[in-house]
Amino acid sequence: MIYFNNLTFKIKECICQLKEETPVLRIGKYQPRYPLIQGGMGVDISGPNLAGHVAKCGAIGTIASVGIAHNSPLFQRDKHNYFDANEIVIKEAIAQAKNIAGPEGIIAVNCMVALTDYDRQVRSSAEGGAHIIISGAGLPLRLPDYTKDFPDVALVPIVSSAKAASLITRHWEKKYHRQPDAFVVEEPATAGGHLGAMTIEQVYDPALRLENALPDVVRYVHDEMKSDIPVIAAGGIWDKSDIERVFALGASGVQMGTRFACTVEGDASDRFKQAYIDAKEEDVVLIHSPAGLPGRAIKNPFVAKYLEGEVESKPCFANCLTHCRYRKTRETFCIAAALVDAQVGNWETGLFFCGSNVVKVNKVERVKDIIAELFE
Repeated sequence: MIYFNNLTFKIKECICQLKEETPVLRIGKYQPRYPLIQGGMGVDISGPNLAGHVAKCGAIGTIASVGIAHNSPLFQRDKHNYFDANEIVIKEAIAQAKNIAGPEGIIAVNCMVALTDYDRQVRSSAEGGAHIIISGAGLPLRLPDYTKDFPDVALVPIVSSAKAASLITRHWEKKYHRQPDAFVVEEPATAGGHLGAMTIEQVYDPALRLENALPDVVRYVHDEMKSDIPVIAAGGIWDKSDIERVFALGASGVQMGTRFACTVEGDASDRFKQAYIDAKEEDVVLIHSPAGLPGRAIKNPFVAKYLEGEVESKPCFANCLTHCRYRKTRETFCIAAALVDAQVGNWETGLFFCGSNVVKVNKVERVKDIIAELFE
């Protein structure tokens, strides 16, 4: 009897220790079972199906709003109603994700500041019932204005430094009398898609590595904001050891994109997922995006030609970016068209954005298995 009592005590002690080591992630009014956000990936890589299943499994599922109407019959290019269609499809996607997730599921929408209809996409997300809006690819200085009629919607800027976090916070406090509900700190050296740097050289700036930027933002939140809002680490997160590493740096949660892109529940085509499985280290490259930002992608025939200076592009998709070099000079390519080609599996002409961890993808996984491996 003494042996079993001691064993029971040890088990309880281990459980308590595990609970103490795993932070509780609370963003505004929302607290997922696990301190994990599935990253927003466009165009339609993280759509309602992926986001809904992630939320169903106890993490935060994220729909990427960029280009979300590309496959909708509401979008007829000859009638130029792309922006109107976006508003409707965003709301439909949120409803679909919530239906999959169930009443306890938490659904976020990632809205890029660089989009022409950024304000409309944010408002549509709030009207559609998104619990959280995550916003990067620029400084979301007016995000509180666009959501002022929806006080329950949590607002989360993506930053790469304490300087950016301070700039956003001071502007929000002065103009809107509110603070962000969390920060996502993204490391350009490992993240996927558009990166939080202005030049390719800056992508590998040591100051922007999570080891440096994450503690800086945590200190800023605690010491200057006098707040306990969570700071979430993004970029290069793959397994439990990565999660433990950023928790030790002060993170209250993690955001993961690349690993969730190649799941059964992922909204991308099978050919897109196969591109991830086939990718090797030498295939992962940085490009100058038409949006004016560095981006990380797989070197397929389209990207290889682009890097060599041979530019090929389909016509402008929908005037979707506020700053687009292709629209102004025709020197690059329509990024929306290239991302759509990737989503549907056109290997020759698509732009396959990815994180540096794409080289670790060797199979199509299930969302529940990933989350169980990480936290259970």
